[in-house]
Parts: sequence; C-alpha cells; structure tokens
Amino acid sequence: MQHVNTLSGVVTVDGIQYEWELRREPQRNDFDGWLGMVVALMQVDMQRGALLEFPPPKRLMKGLKPGRLQINDAIITRGVRAALEAGWEPTSRGKPVTFEVDADGN
Repeated sequence: MQHVNTLSGVVTVDGIQYEWELRREPQRNDFDGWLGMVVALMQVDMQRGALLEFPPPKRLMKGLKPGRLQINDAIITRGVRAALEAGWEPTSRGKPVTFEVDADGN
C-alpha cells in the first residue's frame, strides 16, 4: 500500500516498523535559497529519531510553480535504509540525527 501525497505513515523495513511524518515542505529561505522537504523517522516504540533532508525540487530552482509533493513508501523505505547504513541507531538515546538524501531517498 503506497501513501502518495500523505503527510505521515508507517513502513516496514526488514521486519521492523518505522513511522514517518512530513516535517517541512520545500520552502524559500532568504539566506540559503530553496530548502528541500524534511521527513522525520522513528522506529516504533524506540526513542531516537532521524530527519531526512531532501534536496529542493529542480522545478523550484528554475522558477517554476511548486508542484504536489511526491512521497511514497518506496522513497521512505530507501531513506530508512540509507539512514541505518549511515549510522542511525534508533535504539539509542539522544537528539534526532539528520541525514541528507537525494530525491529518491538514497
């Protein structure tokens, strides 16, 4: 089941459930220009989250109108795997860890 254009959901990666939530849509910042969307991840019943920072959509950087966000379970699943490979430990304590990913979540 895919969650297209939703703001939150749950994905299962390697038998473990992860909750995700859209924290920020792409937006313009006076100092940094366009910022991409940010998705928060949390393993179910664990303490430490992760934030996935996506690059701004190319259409915004070219001056085109913002389009609908395209986020689905496949992108989130790839993002979870990328965060885990980069060192995210959902069972540890502490502040959420931020990871930069590409538009596909890798």
